[in-house]
Amino acid sequence: MSAFEKGVAALAQYKARTGSVKVPRAHVEVLPDGSEVKLGVFLSNNRSRRAKLTSDKLQALAGLGLEWAAA
Repeated sequence: MSAFEKGVAALAQYKARTGSVKVPRAHVEVLPDGSEVKLGVFLSNNRSRRAKLTSDKLQALAGLGLEWAAA
C-alpha cells in the first residue's frame, strides 16, 4: 500500500468515526494494521500540491468529501 493509499484509508476511517473531513493538522490516525498516518499533515501537503496530483488521486480525495479536491 502506497503512502497515498494509506492516507486515503486513514481519512476514510477518520470520516467514518467523526462524520467530518476537517482534520486538525497535528492529528495522527492509527490504521487497523497498527500503522500511523499523520493525517493532518498528509491532507495539508496534498492540498498544497493538488495541481500535481493525478485525476485518480483527486477523485479518491473528492469522493471522501474534500471540496478542494473536487474543484
